[in-house]
Amino acid sequence: MTREELAKQIYACAYLTGEFELRSGGISHEYFDKYMFESNPKLLLEIANHMQYLIPENTKIIAGLEMGGIPIVTALSLKTNIPAAFVRKKQKKYGTCRLAEGTDITEEKVLVIEDIITSGVQVIDSVRELRKQGAIIDTVLCVILRDQKAIKVLVDEGLFLKPLFTMDFVKQQSNNLIKRLI
Repeated sequence: MTREELAKQIYACAYLTGEFELRSGGISHEYFDKYMFESNPKLLLEIANHMQYLIPENTKIIAGLEMGGIPIVTALSLKTNIPAAFVRKKQKKYGTCRLAEGTDITEEKVLVIEDIITSGVQVIDSVRELRKQGAIIDTVLCVILRDQKAIKVLVDEGLFLKPLFTMDFVKQQSNNLIKRLI
């Protein structure tokens, strides 16, 4: 499947209109329900097929942020054979008391994976905590970048963002399909 076809299928599967409160606190009248494309095995596999080429060569561990990054990092780990870590929003206070479950991230080159990034605030919070635990992080991948402003926010934190798609690109591919059908 081409990148353009994947964008069209993500749009068809997960694009919603209405009134939605975003994690950032803002209100949007359009929304990508990430769980719709993450729970679709065909789309999740295609996302992993395309995202694997965005992974920097020296990556030792891929870390998915709770909750949407976890299916993506699992699919990428299966595709690339790179060990995965699953990152909580907050370190748990019971059992192992870990922030990152799975592979040990200490002193390892870790690539952070997120599904959709709007402001970048949650990514920064998670990266700061992972760095406190010894992870070496300079790159973040996401499926969809909603707002270009997040790029600067992440750069200011020493992070390079590599999105598979921007929201505008996904919407444009759908518009191209509609124009061809008319």
